[in-house]
Amino acid sequence: MLASRTVGLGASLRHATFAPRLVRNQAVLSRVVPRRTVQTESFTPAQNVDILNKQRLRRPSSPHFTIYQPQLTWIGSIANRGTGAALSALLYGFSIAYLIAPGIFDSTHVVETVAALPESVKYIGKALLAAPFAFHSFNGLRHLSWDLGKFLSLKGAYATGYAVLGATAITTVALTLYK
Repeated sequence: MLASRTVGLGASLRHATFAPRLVRNQAVLSRVVPRRTVQTESFTPAQNVDILNKQRLRRPSSPHFTIYQPQLTWIGSIANRGTGAALSALLYGFSIAYLIAPGIFDSTHVVETVAALPESVKYIGKALLAAPFAFHSFNGLRHLSWDLGKFLSLKGAYATGYAVLGATAITTVALTLYK
């Protein structure tokens, strides 16, 4: 260190040692390699939104609907979510209606209203309530079996899927015809 101070090379050595080589190489390359120019256009915010909306119209909404063959596994998953949401909306809707107007939505008035309906409307209503309830219940049992490590193969998933559909059909008919 003392020798470099004596000769006066200290600052030069520090600069050569700690200066990034990439920067020096880029300075050399910038003189050798010609630059490419890119032309850009400035748009107003309204034009930007218009371009973005045109691009969105050309995109598919969900590629799996158009490029994949429907499978029991993902149809069952979507149906399970849908039936769960529908049953929850029905439960919360009736509960909120009862809280808002307890004199109209109490059990006596509900029973009287349903008793006054024609038989065909009662059966249709029972089927519309029984089908999602049965499917969601049996598919929940299917998911619990998966949590236990059972039926995790593709063959097992399809077997339990068809079992859920069969049990749903039988239970829906039984609950609909029950008096």
